[in-house]
Amino acid sequence: MQRPSRPAASDFAALNRTIAEAGLLERRPAYYAVRIGVVAAMLVGGWAAFFLIGSSWWTLAVAAFLGVVFSQVALIAHDLAHRQVFRTKAPSERAGRIAANVAVGMSYGWWMDKHTRHHNNPNHDDLDPDVQPEVLIWATSSALGRRGLAAFITRHQAGLFFPLLTLLSIDLRVSSIKALARPGMKKRGLEAGLMALHLVAYVAALLVVLSPLQALAFFLLHHAVFGVYLGMTFAPNHKGMPHPDGDEDYLRKQVLTSRNVNGGFLTDAALGGLNYQIEHHLFPAMPTPNLRKAQPIVRAYCERMGVTYESTSLVESYRQALSYLHEVGAPLRAV
Repeated sequence: MQRPSRPAASDFAALNRTIAEAGLLERRPAYYAVRIGVVAAMLVGGWAAFFLIGSSWWTLAVAAFLGVVFSQVALIAHDLAHRQVFRTKAPSERAGRIAANVAVGMSYGWWMDKHTRHHNNPNHDDLDPDVQPEVLIWATSSALGRRGLAAFITRHQAGLFFPLLTLLSIDLRVSSIKALARPGMKKRGLEAGLMALHLVAYVAALLVVLSPLQALAFFLLHHAVFGVYLGMTFAPNHKGMPHPDGDEDYLRKQVLTSRNVNGGFLTDAALGGLNYQIEHHLFPAMPTPNLRKAQPIVRAYCERMGVTYESTSLVESYRQALSYLHEVGAPLRAV
């Protein structure tokens, strides 16, 4: 993933020098070796348990477990895309496609392009694909004029947010397939082949081991847990934060649109380091374990520069995001 463009001289330059001199941009190979090893063992162990348990409703426990593991694999793919693990492009892409296309079943290339555009213009109504009007609406102007089911969802989107996350996993796969069907993506054939490998192996495993009803229940629970967990790792980061007009400098564009989530080791592990969203957006190539160390430096610098630095609890971050969704849908409720 290419790094977002930065102005040659800005308020960010002094902060960047301080972070670099502190060694916080250096790679952490031992950390990633352990983290990838643990997640890989969880993935292999989950599928091993699936086959050992066999045709039983107890496999639903495995489905829920694998939903969590798939989210952790996706978080590793995120770090690979930002070149936090490997310094160069080739090994990052190879490992990223194994994690995303083969292990999880979504297109690494499609997601990387989408995520790069998000980092370049976070929360920008026209340029950030993560806030484009789709099922959920993040700008009041986009809510106006919606009719039928779309209007119903927008009116009640705060209450429907978590139920809709159960469909996120399926949406990622559908969006990946649509992207691969269009010309232009690099190594489109490879991406499609790796995704097909995942799909065939996944469906075959469910149909061979489980009864049709058990297979359906496993599929629904697995992807519901995966979607909710993955959505909960990203929702606190920008939702409900200001939407810029694009004229801000790099420091303000990244800090003012992002929100950190307070917590300790468990929060870091559960959210894959994305709870340090401000630091991650300022330094996307910074390895995850260094984000916690960078936080006090970044926060103190923002205070000196008079830049608002938002940090709150996990529960409060969801409250703010849901309150914002509720506010956006207000015009349709009035009608």
